[in-house]
Amino acid sequence: MQSFSAKKRFTRLPLAVEITLILIVKIALLTLLWKAFFSEPQTKKMRMPTELVEQHFLSQPPAALPSHLSPSETRQ
Repeated sequence: MQSFSAKKRFTRLPLAVEITLILIVKIALLTLLWKAFFSEPQTKKMRMPTELVEQHFLSQPPAALPSHLSPSETRQ
């Protein structure tokens, strides 16, 4: 019966070196994805004023409708 340490590995490198190489590749891929999709907005016009964003997030949420009224009844 084989133990866990006798399982076949992809490389003959020491385990610490193999793990380090895998982590370096993962970090490089995540960096490329970040630069490709999240680093900058597509256009300069996509930026919003900071005050407007703060006002939106810090304002009170609208009051909830009473549960016994349907949306069609509130329009009348």
